[in-house]
Amino acid sequence: MTDNQTSLTDQDVHPAISKAGLADEYPFASRFLQTEFGNIHYIDEGQGPVLLFVHGNPTWSFAWRNLIKQLSPEYRCVAIDHLGCGLSDKPQLRAYHLSQHVDRLQKLIESLQLRNITLIAHDWGGAIGCGAAGRTPDQFSRLVLMNTAAFRSKRIPLRIAVCRTPLLGTVGVRGLNLFAGAAVRMAVNEASPLPERIKKGYLLPYESWNDRIAVDKFVKDIPLRPTHPSYRALVEIEENLERLKGKPMLLPWGMKDWCFTPHFLREFQTRFPSAQAVEFPTAGHYLFEERPDDLTAAIRQFLDQNS
Repeated sequence: MTDNQTSLTDQDVHPAISKAGLADEYPFASRFLQTEFGNIHYIDEGQGPVLLFVHGNPTWSFAWRNLIKQLSPEYRCVAIDHLGCGLSDKPQLRAYHLSQHVDRLQKLIESLQLRNITLIAHDWGGAIGCGAAGRTPDQFSRLVLMNTAAFRSKRIPLRIAVCRTPLLGTVGVRGLNLFAGAAVRMAVNEASPLPERIKKGYLLPYESWNDRIAVDKFVKDIPLRPTHPSYRALVEIEENLERLKGKPMLLPWGMKDWCFTPHFLREFQTRFPSAQAVEFPTAGHYLFEERPDDLTAAIRQFLDQNS
């Protein structure tokens, strides 16, 4: 560990996880990295080639628990909680634009001196992870992108567009928990309903108005127009995808996802013709909950074939 890292517990799980009775689901030591706006939480499990897990909204590193349990005996699995998410700090500041999330992911990569990285990303994690990979492509060797985007699109579901409504959207997302609370029901297809303790795990970090700041900011940060503050950052990420074209890519996709629909998969396939797609015809947005064993097997096979 470097000087700017601290650990709440190096051997035990986070107290909040233990208190919630979720230590068997999320049996990982919590680590923290200091950043300009607050500490970001991450887990670092196993040894070997690096797998960097990058989550979206409104999830956190809890989403990757099943994959990490299965892959950490052979790989070093690092999973970040974006600022404002999971067990990271949740400052009530202007700290939640796309470029800032990319900056913090890069800071974690450099702090841990990660190289030869396989990016495994979902939802917003695709843009954030590809943002870091596009800036420093030599540090990344392979990419696994599922139900995500890293390019401009004006396709936005009505149920998300409503959450972007000024004032009322924030009241719904932060006050009534309509985004994170709905996701544990609406983001799954095959696995619906999720077991209550798994729902509890997803919602654990988002119990209050202040806790849900990043959930709200992520919704507001979708850049649909050139005047949006994060539009330029997304354009840069999209343009830098060209720098990743020579790298092996796996595209596991839940085909019943109403958010990142098969349209987004086809867009990735157009941009990366040599990418390997694995379609899950009846799975939804939370592929890692609906088909964790099959997803892990597909990733493992991809890693073996491109070692």
